[in-house]
Amino acid sequence: MKIVSIVGARPQLIKAAAVSRAIDRYNLQNSNDQINEILIHTGQHYDYNMSQIFFDQLKIHKPQHHLGVGSGNHGKMTGRMLAKIEEVLLKERPDYVLVYGDTNSTLAGALAATKLNIPVVHVEAGLRSFNRRMPEEINRVITDHISSFLFCPTETAVMNLEAEGIHGEGAINNRLSATSYALPRIVANVGDVMYDAYLHYKSLASTQSDILSKHNPVGCEYCLATVHRQENTDNPERLSNIFFAFRELATREFPIILPLHPRTVKCLKDHNIKLDPDSWVNIIPPVNYIDMIALECSARIILTDSGGMQKEAYFAGVPCITLRDETEWVETIEAGANFLAGANKETIHKVFDLALKTKVKIRAGLYGEGNASQLILRHLTSEYFQNNLKFG
Repeated sequence: MKIVSIVGARPQLIKAAAVSRAIDRYNLQNSNDQINEILIHTGQHYDYNMSQIFFDQLKIHKPQHHLGVGSGNHGKMTGRMLAKIEEVLLKERPDYVLVYGDTNSTLAGALAATKLNIPVVHVEAGLRSFNRRMPEEINRVITDHISSFLFCPTETAVMNLEAEGIHGEGAINNRLSATSYALPRIVANVGDVMYDAYLHYKSLASTQSDILSKHNPVGCEYCLATVHRQENTDNPERLSNIFFAFRELATREFPIILPLHPRTVKCLKDHNIKLDPDSWVNIIPPVNYIDMIALECSARIILTDSGGMQKEAYFAGVPCITLRDETEWVETIEAGANFLAGANKETIHKVFDLALKTKVKIRAGLYGEGNASQLILRHLTSEYFQNNLKFG
């Protein structure tokens, strides 16, 4: 069985590392039924701190195809990816194309595969913010509607798909015929592959990371913050409000450590937003995943507009303030571990006080049992080896 996995942005590398590790284990245990994974890196994240360091540190297999697309407007970027991915798929002729999450790389990979009648496997299917102004929302909705395998991280995600008429329809049999093309879907709540990754790398963070000694040498309590979403960075008022709130919240007792995305640095400069040099906001370059886990686990509060960090805060038992008006990860809100603040200064202050009083209680099984990657492979191998699907 041959799988082409498509990645391009930092969160996808972390998810892909978990699934690739499960593939390696499967191949060791099944000498006769091997899975050949071909990795395509679109190049959506291309500098060392945002991409290559993850391959190096997380021990992800080197991509067989690096497309070097880089950044750009959504249409241009997605179009270039689509054309280049199609070329690779025609060459590799995989049985499945696996895409992660909700980036332009996700959409381009799904479109290229479905137009070639290759079943699309969407990992992290069914997420909805219900905000169609977000490019990520458009990417995930379209990808879900053209996918054959939809692997959901939560039961809420399954229900979101059902509300849109996407139901599991059992096994995929006789995929192609001379007169018709019909591809029933498989929808399954397998848990979150990010939880798999978090559990694996958390143990490494305690022994391999020196980030705290570098940026919190006296061992005081601190808050951790990240800002990178387009809805915040491209809106001068929202970005200014968020950083104004950071300046007010950061004190000697609660300094803020802020690994800053390159795109956010550019937007701050473009919008002429500057931090007071005497502020207790400690801006540092982007950090690798193991260092990020170390920072998350020791933080008093996490402030972020990142979907992945909302979950990782929950995994770590740390209260989270989400700098958005909505979230896909509604389970963290319902669990009382996450607070929506948007980009309103007063609201950020208000929920900060609530977060200080919050003790996060982890609910078993909310994001699976840490074996989502194995369950994904179980579904795919069962389907393939029972029906011997081939490229159409």
